[in-house]
Amino acid sequence: MGGGRLQLQQAVDTELTADSVEWCPLQGRRHLLACGTYQLRAPGAQVRGGMAVDEPDAALLPVRSGRLYLYRYREDRPAARLVEAHRRDGHAILDTKWCHVLVAGEALLGVADACGSVELLRLVEPEVSYSSCTLEPVSSLVLDQQCMALSLDWSTGKPGSTGAQPVHIVSSDSKGQIHLLRVQGEGSRLQAVASWQAHGFEAWIAAFNYWQTQVVYSGGDDGLLCGWDTRVPGTSVFTSRRHSMGVCSIQSSPFREHVLATGSYDEHIFLWDTRHMKQPMADTHVQGGVWRLRWHPFQHHLLLAACMYGGFKVLNCQEALEGRQGAPVLVSQSMTDSLVYGADWSWLCSDSPQPGPSVALSRSDMEATDRPLEPTLGHPVDSSGEDLANPLASLLPPAEEDATGNGSQPCTLATGHDCNPAPGASDRAGGLLATCSFYDHVLHLWKWEAS
Repeated sequence: MGGGRLQLQQAVDTELTADSVEWCPLQGRRHLLACGTYQLRAPGAQVRGGMAVDEPDAALLPVRSGRLYLYRYREDRPAARLVEAHRRDGHAILDTKWCHVLVAGEALLGVADACGSVELLRLVEPEVSYSSCTLEPVSSLVLDQQCMALSLDWSTGKPGSTGAQPVHIVSSDSKGQIHLLRVQGEGSRLQAVASWQAHGFEAWIAAFNYWQTQVVYSGGDDGLLCGWDTRVPGTSVFTSRRHSMGVCSIQSSPFREHVLATGSYDEHIFLWDTRHMKQPMADTHVQGGVWRLRWHPFQHHLLLAACMYGGFKVLNCQEALEGRQGAPVLVSQSMTDSLVYGADWSWLCSDSPQPGPSVALSRSDMEATDRPLEPTLGHPVDSSGEDLANPLASLLPPAEEDATGNGSQPCTLATGHDCNPAPGASDRAGGLLATCSFYDHVLHLWKWEAS
C-alpha cells in the first residue's frame, strides 16, 4: 500500500444497507457520527425491526425505507468504540450532511430522502450526563413528490462561516433538477429559493463553492459537470464533458480557494482550478466509481474517496495543489462483495495507538470483530427486475448497543481530542475515518497512521 498502516477498529451491523456516513464537524460534538441507510422491501412485504416479513395487505409497489443512526465515539472502549446513541426509522436516505455552524444555537443535520424531501434534524443534547443525545425533526421541504432527493450540501463549509450569515442548502434530485433552499434562523425553517433543470437524467450530486457561495456545482448521469450562478437561477457558468460517464461526487476544498474535486462512474477523480475549468489539474484513475469525496480536515492535501466496488482510497494531492501534475493513491482498501458508498474523516485527533488488525484485511479478520459480517452471496430481484439487495440499482449504472439498551450511555463523555483546523495542524498524520458498505450493511471504523 505504501501509505502507512490502516487498522480496522470496529465493524457495526447497520441491519439495513448503509450508504451515507458523516462525522459532526462542530466543536464539542465531534465524537458524533451519523449513518444513513436505504432499504428496498419487496412487494407485499413490510419491514419490522430491520427484517422483511410477508404482509398480504401491504402496498403492491416496492417501498424504499431507511433508518438514521447516531453513534458516539468512545475512546475509552477499545473493543467497541462506536456506541449507538439514537436511531430513527423513516424514508430511505440518500445523503446526510451536518451544518458546519450552529444555526440559532442548534446543531443541525440535513437529510435527503427517497420521497423527494430535504429534512432538518436538530441535535438534542442531554441536560444530565447520563441522558442520551437524540435527533429530532425541525422542518422539512418536499422538493418534488415525483422524485428522489439524491444529495445535499450546506453553504457553510468554509472555516470562518457563521450562523449569522444566510445559511443555504443546495440539493439535487432524480429528475435532474437542482434546488436552492434557505434556512430561516429562528426555528430553522426551510424555504424554497429556486429550482431549475440542470441535467437530462439523474442529478447525482450538487455542491457549493465554499469560497463563493453564490456558485454551485452539479453532476449528472448525462456525464456533465456544471457550474451555476444562483443569483440568476438556471444560469450556467460552465459545462464540462471531461468525465466520460455520470458525475456523482463533487466537493469544493474548504481550505484552499479555487480547488475542486470531482468523481465519476468513469473511475476517475479530477482536481480542478475553478478559474480554469477547461482542463483538470490532475486526473487519477481509482478503479471504482467515485460516489463520495471528502477533504481531510487537517491535512488539506489529502482526499478520501468512496469508490463503490473499488473500496475506498486516500489520494495525496500535494503535487497537484503546487501546480505539478499528479495525485497518487496513498491508501487503497478493497471491500469484498460490497459497495462503498459513504466515507468521511473524523475531526477528532488521537495521538495514542489503538489496537486493531492491520491491512490487508481478510474476511476472517473482519469476522473477528464484535459483529460478524454476513457476505451476500445472491442478490434477490423482484418481478420488475429491480435489485432488492441493492435498491440503488434502479438508479445506478453498472451498533453495537450498550448492555443497558439502545444508546443509554451519556453523550457528553470526553472522547478524543477536539481539534481545530488551525495553521500547524496540517502535519498531523493519519486519523480516524468511517466508511459504510452496502450489500453487507456494515459501518466500518478505521484508524490510519500515515508513514
